[in-house]
Amino acid sequence: MASPIRKAILPVAGLGTRFLPATKAVPKEMLTVVDRPVVQHVVDEARAAGIEHIVFVTGRNKAVIEDHFDRQYELEDTLKERGKLKELDALRAETMGPGMTSFTRQQLPLGLGHAVWCARDIIGNEPFALLLPDMLHMSRGRNGCLAQMVDAYAKTGGGNHIAVYEVPDDQTNQYGIVGQGANIGDGVFKISKMVEKPAKGTAPSNLAISGRYILQPEIFDLLENQERGAGNEIQLTDSMLKLAEEQEFYGVTFDGAIYDCGSKLGFLMANVAYALARPDIRGPFRHELNALLAANQRAAE
Repeated sequence: MASPIRKAILPVAGLGTRFLPATKAVPKEMLTVVDRPVVQHVVDEARAAGIEHIVFVTGRNKAVIEDHFDRQYELEDTLKERGKLKELDALRAETMGPGMTSFTRQQLPLGLGHAVWCARDIIGNEPFALLLPDMLHMSRGRNGCLAQMVDAYAKTGGGNHIAVYEVPDDQTNQYGIVGQGANIGDGVFKISKMVEKPAKGTAPSNLAISGRYILQPEIFDLLENQERGAGNEIQLTDSMLKLAEEQEFYGVTFDGAIYDCGSKLGFLMANVAYALARPDIRGPFRHELNALLAANQRAAE
């Protein structure tokens, strides 16, 4: 029986330069999609998949992320005194309990592989999930992306799993792309190849890595000795390729929409999509959005 997936790594040390000046003093992970920080959406996904402990790999000026997942007694007392019990219950439901979070520093900007390696002692010798907080995964079904992956992990009996999604053929050079091997069923298949940003016309498929992984702990030893690759950084893909020589890698096709909140367009689209999915605001929001689009159309004519 495969070991359960209890822990997850969230690398949150990035500078967020594509969102300056907004991210000069506010971490990009704390920018809000509707009324929740981007990182909260990702933590919600992890907890819904059964994750018990989240390791945040942080950097300088990221202390507000730690504060966000801590209890705020003054705020709780104020809400209680004012009778805002609904808000209080929602706040407490999202607060991580004692021992459920760890924070470790990535002191040098050496890439995703280095960020994962920084969490090695906290994760220990067990498989773990890795979720990139820039990428929001909105599922069409009841289960979120990581929950789908955990189900696939149980079905295959272990191994390494990577969530993938289809991208246009003429854009495969912008992503990490996997090749399809034997089909396992229910959107799960063996990965035959992994290529980081393949040259146009050379991609093994149009299935791009979406920023969700389940990895075995042997990846840490490989990352420790991994030479710097593209961008003079320690690339996770390079170590996954080495690990694939010894262990199985599976692709899990995500059933839903993905929004890259590391880009302005993706961030804006995420706000629209998540607002339209909210029963409490979707009606008024759709009305105002349609009115705005109509006004822009008239102005352009």
